[in-house]
Amino acid sequence: MGQLVYSMITSLDGYVEATEGSIGAGAEDPEVHTFVGDVFRDVGTYLYGRRMYETMVFWETADQDPDAPPHILQYARDWQAAEKVVYSTTLADVSSARTRVERTFDPEAVRRLKAESERDLTVDGPNLAAQAVRAGLVDEYHLFMTTTVVGGGKRFFPDGVRLDLDLVEERAFASGLIYARYRTR
Repeated sequence: MGQLVYSMITSLDGYVEATEGSIGAGAEDPEVHTFVGDVFRDVGTYLYGRRMYETMVFWETADQDPDAPPHILQYARDWQAAEKVVYSTTLADVSSARTRVERTFDPEAVRRLKAESERDLTVDGPNLAAQAVRAGLVDEYHLFMTTTVVGGGKRFFPDGVRLDLDLVEERAFASGLIYARYRTR
């Protein structure tokens, strides 16, 4: 059975998107990006909302850049090898292999997908993840916290949800970014 993981870069005060400006430096640091690639190398399926898919589809061709460093090439190849499910009512077509579109998020279908999967899955993007969190589907939360406090925006955790979590791993990077991995109780 696969575990469902929700992970994003956040500001120190828990926002994935600031009302104004950036949430701070994140995965562009080669040390952090290499770590992210190692953590998610064995993901078998990515669950995306439309906006997150449109951001991540970059990886479909990133390995074609002759000047790309090894950690970028590896991440692109790992991403390309995984299945992708995009939840969207507006996306007409996808531009990556191993990708399908679902019009609605069905918690029971995701439960079945987890149960049938031999590899982990991720849910990416705060709007889609909020649905999975509310449905009790998320097994692990991976936060990559920047050193920036932004004071408002789109939050990592949805409002109105209480979670009791166990910290199972943490790491600080030279850039100041902190990684914290939590598991649901």
